[in-house]
Amino acid sequence: MPQDPHTPVSSESPAGLLPADGQPVFQQPGTGEGDAPATGSSTGTEPVEGYRLPEAPEGGDAFGGPLPDIGEASFGPPADPETVHGPDDRVQITNTCVYPWRVHCFLEITAADGSAWLGTGWFIGPHTIATAGHVVFIKNSGVPGRDGWVRSIKVWPGRNGNTVCYGPVVSTNFRSVTGWTGSGDENYDYGAIILPTDLGLQTGWFGFGVWSDADLLQVTGNIAGYPGDKPYATQWYDARRIDSVGPRKVYYDIDTFGGQSGSSVYRITGNDRFGVAVHAYGGARVNSGTRITTPVYNNFVAWKA
Repeated sequence: MPQDPHTPVSSESPAGLLPADGQPVFQQPGTGEGDAPATGSSTGTEPVEGYRLPEAPEGGDAFGGPLPDIGEASFGPPADPETVHGPDDRVQITNTCVYPWRVHCFLEITAADGSAWLGTGWFIGPHTIATAGHVVFIKNSGVPGRDGWVRSIKVWPGRNGNTVCYGPVVSTNFRSVTGWTGSGDENYDYGAIILPTDLGLQTGWFGFGVWSDADLLQVTGNIAGYPGDKPYATQWYDARRIDSVGPRKVYYDIDTFGGQSGSSVYRITGNDRFGVAVHAYGGARVNSGTRITTPVYNNFVAWKA
């Protein structure tokens, strides 16, 4: 019988146990220490000064300076790396040490061959950060000694350039699934970083859950992360309505750039923020992320335990 591509695997052991199937119960977010929940705007976006949701979609040394996007380690330099569609309306977040911005993490990644890369992740629990599978496991790089689990990831929650809110914390403990680590299938491009501390109790975390196609098509998607075309280790935000959905992908015209692989694609419901996908790919018209389906949800629940 073919192996389920959502079968979890760990950097610490050959394989994990597949969580039991069941109807998802949405995981609630936590705001961490010192902050009251921030209410989203009426358009489902963050109340960020200077940002307005468009009416309709528009057609150095290793860790001291700019690093390449971790996606290039598996996929090579993209033919068209620009994934800002039309006017660039991304807004820089400078108050990154407060919730929800401190949930988003700047990642400095050391691959198995010692090469250095950057990416983004987001807390889903006290010691667990969700991210793209290609952030934690490099596939088909063509470079001797580079493929496989990365050596380590330095995690900076809410970093803003030279301003450090928490950490950094270094992790060598990672998760993904066989659909990515074995097959390199973009439909299963998701993973997690397990921290050796419960730093998320201070930063807080996002909830996550499973929604129907019809529901997602009514949602405004929000993305914050660390794009490589902006000043090093600065956080940027953008939002748009979800463009379309597939069985395992969510598509959106939210402006992103290399370095934001692993960012949360999230919805705002009242005071709460819930991940609906993990951003992983750019595109000529829309960008896309790995949809949180029931198997993804089950793995996230197991990984945050």
